[in-house]
Amino acid sequence: MTLHRGLNEWLEEVVALCKPDAVRWCDGSEGEFRELCRLMMDTGTLVQLNPTYRPNSYLARSDPADTARVEDRTFICCEKESDAGPTNHWEAPDKMRARLKELFSGCMRGRTLYVIPYSMGPVGSHIAKIGVQLTDSPYVVANMQIMARVGSRVLKYLGEDGPFVRGLHSVGHPLAEPRQPDLSWPCNAQNKYICHFPETREILSFGSGYGGNALLGKKCHALRIASAQARDEGWLAEHMLILKITPPGGKAHYVCAAFPSACGKTNLAMLIPTLPHWKVECLGDDIAWMKFGADGRLYAINPEAGFFGVAPGTSYETNYNAMRTLDANCIFTNCALTPGGDVWWEGMTEQPPLKLVDWLRRPWTPDCGRTAAHPNARFTAPARQCPVIADDWQDPRGVPVSAILFGGRRASVMPLVNESFDWRHGTFLGSIMSSERTAAATGNVGELRFDPFAMLPFCGYHMGDYFAHWLELGRQADPAKLPRIYYVNWFRKNETGKFLWPGYGENSRVLKWIIERCEGRAQAVDTPIGRLPTRDALDVDGVEVDPADLEVLLNCNREAWLKDLPAIRKHYDRFGARLPGELREELEALDRRLRERA
Repeated sequence: MTLHRGLNEWLEEVVALCKPDAVRWCDGSEGEFRELCRLMMDTGTLVQLNPTYRPNSYLARSDPADTARVEDRTFICCEKESDAGPTNHWEAPDKMRARLKELFSGCMRGRTLYVIPYSMGPVGSHIAKIGVQLTDSPYVVANMQIMARVGSRVLKYLGEDGPFVRGLHSVGHPLAEPRQPDLSWPCNAQNKYICHFPETREILSFGSGYGGNALLGKKCHALRIASAQARDEGWLAEHMLILKITPPGGKAHYVCAAFPSACGKTNLAMLIPTLPHWKVECLGDDIAWMKFGADGRLYAINPEAGFFGVAPGTSYETNYNAMRTLDANCIFTNCALTPGGDVWWEGMTEQPPLKLVDWLRRPWTPDCGRTAAHPNARFTAPARQCPVIADDWQDPRGVPVSAILFGGRRASVMPLVNESFDWRHGTFLGSIMSSERTAAATGNVGELRFDPFAMLPFCGYHMGDYFAHWLELGRQADPAKLPRIYYVNWFRKNETGKFLWPGYGENSRVLKWIIERCEGRAQAVDTPIGRLPTRDALDVDGVEVDPADLEVLLNCNREAWLKDLPAIRKHYDRFGARLPGELREELEALDRRLRERA
């Protein structure tokens, strides 16, 4: 319970509308977590895994119609359609509220309404923000306990009149009678809405119980709502990992990095460096909130307390530290179940088990012609369990950022690493982040798929204004104290389709050059696209990289870049008059530099 009048009044309104059978205030305790898990085991939502393999861990299997974020049902409900921009689905707030009021009416009959007070970021940090989620899903409560700081201490800090983000969520499946048997995964597949009201800092989510649709602290609060808050208050809410890298005998540096999906984000966050005596530690694998400190530097926190990662493809070979993080106290969703009571997913081991129960509860064998785990199967794991979690990952002051990385999956054009000329040019590089379509994606093979700042699905307002916000922060800051900005590309290929760079732990060599650049020690050469490492500046001792391949990796291919320019112009046209003029100027300056004779 709380003395916060605004929270109590809102709760009363929701109870009157949704009509739950009971209300429970969540305290965030271990006992509460175990109690909720026992409740979900009784309804068939969870299966307890063999404690010999994974103590205090569980497997959930969702409805087949509720397995991922639903971008087409995700809305930004700001007053003016033009403020949502071309990358978001918009609906008028009054119209959406009326529609949702009908859906939420009586939607929690037969269920308990859980009140989840949570802090995104260490409780009391000047960078952190508080939210309260009301939900009828114990699965959401259990996952939010892992993903955020939840419970009584948050309410205490909130006090009697503190600001908070309001989040209302329902699976949209009321029980007609008190003793009616529940579904193992209740949802309302025909009526899914994930709606954000940036002006009033509210989130209304209906119909889905899965992932970012239901765990409202994650993408909904930490990115879509927070990005609007950051614009209004002068900070940054970004889809970025945070890592700490310490050279032998040197001082630690902190790096943030934004990559689209399938570009090695979690692998980089938990990197095991191949460079002797270099140390890489993790502070977060997905989201960074950054504010300027009194010293003029940009400081970052990870607003989350856990990892919500994609399981398929994760293994001891691809990400040893992630696998170690999953040893205990985890919730797995839509993975396969082994006869011994453990989880399995594609890519976890070189050879699959001979017999499994798949994510749809069917018998599975390697020759049955279907995957055992859903491609978007997930793990929810406490960040504190990561073997390389940094000691200061919960420092309420945040950590000073030395460098920001952008990157996509490009088989051509983009070099291994490119340093921007300055903050404005770095903003330009972030705005043109792209990957090339593969045969597995819709569209033409090789066609550029732009994902600016890796924020395409997550920016809570007009992306042209988002670019302008980055530029404005750069203008207000001391240029000498701003993080340096880089564009990296681990995925360059030759004509036969072979990767030119080994990636994984060898990416520490690129990080080494970046850190040495931040310290003013590494050499670079100016090119039309930015500053690239000299051949001698990139440490490749002991790496099997053909000298001719290295030449390609560290080269600016003018002709290839010129061929990309029309696609970049078309991408910019999407933002119309709200694209900052400075970015048009950067594009035209790039064009001129590319056409100049060296």
